[in-house]
Amino acid sequence: MARSGIQYSDVQQAIDTLLSRGDTPSVQRIREVLGTGSFTTISEHFRLWRTEREQNRDVPPPKGVPEVVVNVASELWREAQEVANQALIHYREEANRQVEEAQRAAMEAAQKTANAEQRESALAEHLRHTEQRLEALNRELAASQASEQHLQQAANEARQENQQLKNANQEMQQQHTAIAEQHSQALKEQQSGWEKRLAQEEQRNEAAEGRLMAMLDEARQERAQEEKAFQKRLQQKQQRIEALNEELKSSRSELRQQQVETANSAQQVKDLEQQIVTLKQQYESVTQQLSQAQNAYQQQSEKARHEREWQAQMAQQMLTLQQQLAELPASISIKEKPSKSD
Repeated sequence: MARSGIQYSDVQQAIDTLLSRGDTPSVQRIREVLGTGSFTTISEHFRLWRTEREQNRDVPPPKGVPEVVVNVASELWREAQEVANQALIHYREEANRQVEEAQRAAMEAAQKTANAEQRESALAEHLRHTEQRLEALNRELAASQASEQHLQQAANEARQENQQLKNANQEMQQQHTAIAEQHSQALKEQQSGWEKRLAQEEQRNEAAEGRLMAMLDEARQERAQEEKAFQKRLQQKQQRIEALNEELKSSRSELRQQQVETANSAQQVKDLEQQIVTLKQQYESVTQQLSQAQNAYQQQSEKARHEREWQAQMAQQMLTLQQQLAELPASISIKEKPSKSD
């Protein structure tokens, strides 16, 4: 809304002054003429003046106004509209820029608010974890104190038990000394007994050694006999192996001979098979020729039968002709007799 300092009539009068000087009206020039006033108020009055001028644009000029003045006024009016439009575009761009800056500032403020809320949430979460950790530490401290008391009690009991063990150890050492003396005496007695037994064992070992030497001699003799028998069996085995080798050579020779004969037999079989194939082909050819000959024979037989029938017919006709020829003189004589009688 326009402020009360600058009125519409003031703006209209300033516009008339500019038009009378030949200047194009604009917000800046109107403010220079007025010497005061805000751009917003002047712009609103100037917009209202343009609206009224646009509405009265088609109104004819009063009579008596020169045409030159009318043309100049129209040109000035067009230029004023262009300047006003440019100023309006400038103000719109400025307003859009201010709106964008305000929106950007609002977005930054919202982002800062969100960041602050996130930091507050993180701090609250950290505080909660810290409180939980503190409670856990308090519980651990209480447990440690209880454990310390228990350990002190256990240490006292351990010291008492250690004293008891020391006393028992002294008693055990005394008992060990007595047992060691008894053990030493027993070892001496055992050593004496072992020496006696060792002498007896040496005597028995000497007797056993004599028997062992005799057995060893017998074993050597038996080993020599076994070696002789083994050598004899070995020679027999070698002779047997040589005989088997000879048989193997003979068998291999016979096998090679059989293989050669088998190969020859196989070749003969192949030749026979080839001959059989050839004979089969010849048989098929002869069979075909025989079939053709039989067909030809049947045709010849049929032809011969027809010829025989024709010959029989001809013979019958010849006989008939012969009879007729034989009867012809008699019939002629019979015919001649009546003629003579006449």
